[in-house]
Amino acid sequence: MSSKVYTTESGDVVYAMVAEFETPADLYHAAEKVRDAGYAKWDVHTPFPIHGMEDAMGVKRTILPMVIGVVGLSCAGLGFLMQWWMSGVDYPLMTQGKPFATWQAFVPITFELGILFSAFTAIIGMLFFNRLPQWYHPLLKKDRFLRVSDDRFMICIEAGDANFDPDRTRALLEGAGGKHIDLVEE
Repeated sequence: MSSKVYTTESGDVVYAMVAEFETPADLYHAAEKVRDAGYAKWDVHTPFPIHGMEDAMGVKRTILPMVIGVVGLSCAGLGFLMQWWMSGVDYPLMTQGKPFATWQAFVPITFELGILFSAFTAIIGMLFFNRLPQWYHPLLKKDRFLRVSDDRFMICIEAGDANFDPDRTRALLEGAGGKHIDLVEE
C-alpha cells in the first residue's frame, strides 16, 4: 500500500481516480494499458460482462475451487469415518445379514455431506474472498458512477496503489481514451 495520502483542494482524502469510456472495446484496451503500467489496485465496472476482460486486467485465478474441493472431500471422508465407527466399532449391529461396517450403506450420507459442506464453503468463501457484504463504498457518491449498471464503462484506480500519482494516473487514463476523469473522495 502506498504510504502517501493524497487529498483534494478541500482537504478530503482521495480514495481513487475514475475514468469513463465510450465502448466496451475502448474499456478493454484501456484495461490493458493500466495493467501494463503496473497498477495492482484497480477495477473495471461495466453494465454487462466483457469477454476476455480478466485477461486484459491480468486477473489471476482464484483459490476458491481448491478450498471447496478440500473441504468437500474432507467432510465426506469424515462422514464416512463417522458412519464406519458407529456401525462397525462403537455399536456393531448386523443389518440384513451383511457384515459390520459394510461401505455400501454409507455412500448416500457420505455423498450428501460432501455436497452440503462444499455448497456452504462455496457461499462463505465467495463472500470472504469478495470482501462482502460491503455496506459502503466511496464510488457510490459519484452520480456518473451510478450509471455504470445501465450504460457506462469505467475504470477505477485506487489511491492506495503503490504506482498511484494523480498527475501520472490522469495522463495514463487520458492517453487510454478516458473521459470525465475525476477523483473520488473517501
